[in-house]
Amino acid sequence: MRLEGKVAIIFGAGQLEGRTVGNGKAVALMFAREGAKVFCVDINKAGAQETVAAIRAEGGTAEAFEADVTDEDTVVAAVRTAYELWGSIDILHNNVGVSIAAGDATITDITIESFDRVMAINLRGMVLTIKHVLPIMRKQGSGSIINISSAAAFNNYPYVGYKTSKAAVVALSNHVAIRNAEYGVRCNVILPGLLNTPTAVENRVKKFGLSFEEVVAQRDKEVPLRRKMGTAWDIAYAATFLASEEASFITGVSLPVDGGQSQQIGRQPSPAEVAEEKKAAEAAAATVA
Repeated sequence: MRLEGKVAIIFGAGQLEGRTVGNGKAVALMFAREGAKVFCVDINKAGAQETVAAIRAEGGTAEAFEADVTDEDTVVAAVRTAYELWGSIDILHNNVGVSIAAGDATITDITIESFDRVMAINLRGMVLTIKHVLPIMRKQGSGSIINISSAAAFNNYPYVGYKTSKAAVVALSNHVAIRNAEYGVRCNVILPGLLNTPTAVENRVKKFGLSFEEVVAQRDKEVPLRRKMGTAWDIAYAATFLASEEASFITGVSLPVDGGQSQQIGRQPSPAEVAEEKKAAEAAAATVA
């Protein structure tokens, strides 16, 4: 019960339909399991309601709200409603993000409309949620803001809108952290690597005409740690730590949750090389045994 008595507002608490759980839903469930009251906000209210239903089924407390992070009025309404409902906002978790679904592309192919759409959702949306939650947290003298960036901020990601916006989220988080430390408000950023979530996998199944298994296999082989993607629960565990009092002296931190992807320098090994290394390791283990 590391978040007992806390109120959390999560933007992007719903998820796409898919075979796995999404980041926002996993974080909402984890926060509730740790004792927080969770205000689940999403542009798709049905998705937010599904998350709320899952929380309530486990005995937790949650409410759903429909809002679009590109529309400041709906962001204001979400924050006001959460505060009026429970009297505080202790945790703000910003999970909304988009790439392929908004028409993101390489810099030579991107349209102005797609670039602006990605930036409005991924970056400006976080500016707006923080803008309207900060006065509450400053008045309380405490609060934890957690922003979801991406390993795309530093790796060889092909699409310019997502990479640029997610790099900017890191700068935004640093700015909020240092400018609000005196008020007791912390701000940290998580940089997920390759994850098996509906947004990451199902969108690629649709865009590239591959099977679910083919997309998973392609992404798994790019992850150094065990050659297997992470899950939304890996993000949820990291977010819960940053939201808790265990992280009370941590602010302005960029935390990669990426299976070592951020540590790769230089040419990546081919699948054949990976297989050969694994074969050699197994042979060495057998010899030792």
